[in-house]
Amino acid sequence: MITLTKEDGPADLDGVTHMSIGVSWDPTVGASGGVLGKLRQKKGTDLDLIAIAMHDGDPVRLAGLDSLDPLGNGSMVHSGDNQTGHGDGDDETVTVEFASLPSSITSIVFVAAAYKKGSSFQKARNISFKVYDATGGSSQQVADIWPSLLTQDNACAVAKAIRAGGTWKLEVINETGKIKQGDEHALMRFAVSK
Repeated sequence: MITLTKEDGPADLDGVTHMSIGVSWDPTVGASGGVLGKLRQKKGTDLDLIAIAMHDGDPVRLAGLDSLDPLGNGSMVHSGDNQTGHGDGDDETVTVEFASLPSSITSIVFVAAAYKKGSSFQKARNISFKVYDATGGSSQQVADIWPSLLTQDNACAVAKAIRAGGTWKLEVINETGKIKQGDEHALMRFAVSK
C-alpha cells in the first residue's frame, strides 16, 4: 500500500476494472468539551463523498447526496449517505466499474464536502481517503490520500480518474475550496475547476 500525492502524477490503473474510493471521519467535540461537546460528538458530523462524471470538462452525472446509481447501470455507485461519521471503516464509498461507463464519460472527479448547512470540516477529525482495487469482487486497499486539515474550507477535490485511451489513470488533486452549502451547481463548478 502507498500514500498517493499530487507530486506523484497520474497513477496507471491498467488492469483495474473496479475501483472504489472511500472517505472516513470521526466526529469531534470541537472547542467545547463537557456535556455540550459530548452531545455534538454523539450527533456526529455530516460530510459527503460525491463523484462527478464529466464529459470533456462538463459535469453530466453526480453520484452521492440522493443519487446512488446516476448512470442506471451500476457503473458508478455510491454506498449511501452517512450523516454522523460514527462506525468503523469507510463512512461513504463510490465504486466505479470502468468497462461499463459510457464512452462519453472522460473523467470522474471525487469531492468530499461539508455540503449540508451546519456541517464543516472543523467538526470532523481523522478525515482520510482510501483507494481500493475492487477487481475480482473483493476490495483490497491499495493507497491512501491524506488531506490537509488546516483549512477553513468546506470542500476538498480528492482525486480525478481520467480516461486515457482504453485505460484509466488516477490523479490526486487534494485541493480545498469553498462551496455554497446546499448548492449543487456550486459543487459542480468546484469540480469543473479541478
